[in-house]
Amino acid sequence: MDPMKLYFDVRDIFRAPRLALSGKKIIIFMQANLIGYAVYWVLNYLGAAVNGMAFSDTWAEFGLYPCLLSLDSLSAIGCVLYWIGGAFWFYAISLGATAVSRVTYKQLKGDEFYSGGDAWSYVKKHWHPVVFSSISLALILAFLFFLAAIFALVGKIPYVGEFLFVLPYLLYFFGSVFTIYTGIVFLVALVYTPAIVGTSEEDTMGTVWHNFSITWGQPWRIILYHAALVPVLVLGAYLFSHAWLTGYGLINAVYSHEWLMGSKLLNIVGWAT
Repeated sequence: MDPMKLYFDVRDIFRAPRLALSGKKIIIFMQANLIGYAVYWVLNYLGAAVNGMAFSDTWAEFGLYPCLLSLDSLSAIGCVLYWIGGAFWFYAISLGATAVSRVTYKQLKGDEFYSGGDAWSYVKKHWHPVVFSSISLALILAFLFFLAAIFALVGKIPYVGEFLFVLPYLLYFFGSVFTIYTGIVFLVALVYTPAIVGTSEEDTMGTVWHNFSITWGQPWRIILYHAALVPVLVLGAYLFSHAWLTGYGLINAVYSHEWLMGSKLLNIVGWAT
């Protein structure tokens, strides 16, 4: 098939709902989300057990949606397990987004037969930049704050500390601006890294560079495109959910007819909900 015609401007944003409405992509995201959720759930319940809570008490407290941070006294191990579970869930969704990005990229190039299995195989070969790009940026931020702390300690030296603070002040200033910029890049990377890896096949360094480049060279697209995408997202989600609810209502209307299942269906649905 021929590649899909793109305008490479804001008009392409309105293709998003149509491109997203794909059973293949929905299944990929469901797989990633369920795997991430399962690990998050297990680690949270394990953290609750480490914290001295019985499984029955944890189930009564949290059910299917545990959040150990809501506990009054949470041990350090429990806190670590919670954040590991949250990070795993986030990266599972990011890897799923990478697979969906790869499917969409192939679709835009005219390959409608690129399967979910092919996308996951691609992710298995290129998962490193998805995970380590944001970690690299976080380490850069930590290093910059560490340097700032060192220079601040140098400024405490009696008599000469004041001069050591004033003389390189411009260096501190530009370092501070770069730190803020890196923090913005870190937030951008959380969103754009899956798309970068899914389309350009970059390694970790290349992905980090792309995130810096996007943030510096196209900030207006980041802001305006997302501003245009939000109402499209809300409308698409509303129509999609309305279609599902309508289908659910149609099943109940037909199957609950007195000539068919009647009250038996209502009893089944009432017990399930």
